[in-house]
Amino acid sequence: MPELTANTLADSTSTDSRTPRTKAWGLTLVLGLLYLITYTDKILLGLVAQPLKDEFGLTASDIGLAGSIFFLAYIIGGLGAGQLNKWFTLRWSLVVLSIAWALCMLPMVFAASFTVLMISRFILGLAEGPSASLVYTAIYSWHPVEKRSLPGAFVPASSSIAKLLAAPALALVIATWGWRAAFVTMVIVGFVWCALWITTWSEGPYGERPTAAPKPEAGTTSTQEPAKVPWMAIFRTPTFVGGVAAMIAMNALLAVTLTWLPSYFEEGLGYSRLQAGSLFAIPSIAALTALFVVTPISDRLTGRGASTRVLRGVVPGVSLLLCGLTLVVIPYLSVPAVVVAVISIGYGFGTVVYPQISAAISQICPKNQLAGTLGVFFALMSLGGVFGPYVTGLMVDAAASPADGFGHAFQLFGIVAVIGAVITLIAVNPARDARRLMPTHNAA
Repeated sequence: MPELTANTLADSTSTDSRTPRTKAWGLTLVLGLLYLITYTDKILLGLVAQPLKDEFGLTASDIGLAGSIFFLAYIIGGLGAGQLNKWFTLRWSLVVLSIAWALCMLPMVFAASFTVLMISRFILGLAEGPSASLVYTAIYSWHPVEKRSLPGAFVPASSSIAKLLAAPALALVIATWGWRAAFVTMVIVGFVWCALWITTWSEGPYGERPTAAPKPEAGTTSTQEPAKVPWMAIFRTPTFVGGVAAMIAMNALLAVTLTWLPSYFEEGLGYSRLQAGSLFAIPSIAALTALFVVTPISDRLTGRGASTRVLRGVVPGVSLLLCGLTLVVIPYLSVPAVVVAVISIGYGFGTVVYPQISAAISQICPKNQLAGTLGVFFALMSLGGVFGPYVTGLMVDAAASPADGFGHAFQLFGIVAVIGAVITLIAVNPARDARRLMPTHNAA
């Protein structure tokens, strides 16, 4: 018998046969493209870190602080996702945000300095903060709750594709025309996506605002109100807490990777700047492989009634554990190619937590509270990004060599990943927590 979720009753009124699957996956790809752009915005700082250090005399901790200030602002922006979803439809929320991201690139083109870098990264973080919850909400509106791991994988997969395709392309742009040209490129890309989004988006049948809601009969009024669970009841569930622990650990590693991996490859391992930008894509291959092996199997098994405690709790917990255990050996490796391979394998294991844990969170809350729940969830997750880049910069500045500093930083975040994995394995059980919330849900 399929497991109970907070959305089971609502989803039972819709069937896959009434869902245009081609459109569902087409819009999932459009949203994945948006997230690819947002990750490329984050990657850009890592790609221009060395040119900025050379031109403005910055230290590693300066670059790390710029990376961390982005994630601090990302937390603040993420907390407003639920309110933004009330003010605007998903269509116009993402239009406003994507235009803001594009405009944030321009100050570094015309008036570059360390101060301008800090301000623009802070504003970019504010604007990108609500994006994760809104993107997942939009994707989930086209997919039933038991089949959300695979479409949810397109979000972290977009970050991997950004490193696989966009990073080498931007590295070539930087090597050919200078680092300012990369910022101009991202402005253009942002506006092109807006045009695509405006002309294609409509909300799916599993969303908060169904496109074909039933109308009340003549002479009657609808008295049915959206079910609502107290927010703190959701946030106190072990699944939410354990999911936050997993995501903080993985997001710290992600932030360090986005901000520092090209510099590690260049300064620490001796690759050229263009080689470092290209090698940035290698971890993405491992991540894409892990994501698209695990998530289709997970969705298939979930649809057949398999335990979501295992698929959305144990599987991401074990993946994160393998990630952490892999990274702790980095300081003891001396061959550059081996270091690249080990980081790639560990990062690939870790990315499994993103779609699996996000699907678990969607399972425990009513659909009309999904955007707000995910907004808080992703804001808390970003705490890892606040300390990750800056701590790495401090460790590199204090180390005897860049290689030592980067190696011990990755080891540190490997240990953090192990701790997060243990908490995840103990706490995450979405079916149990959905059952606990259901009495409150029914009484609302």
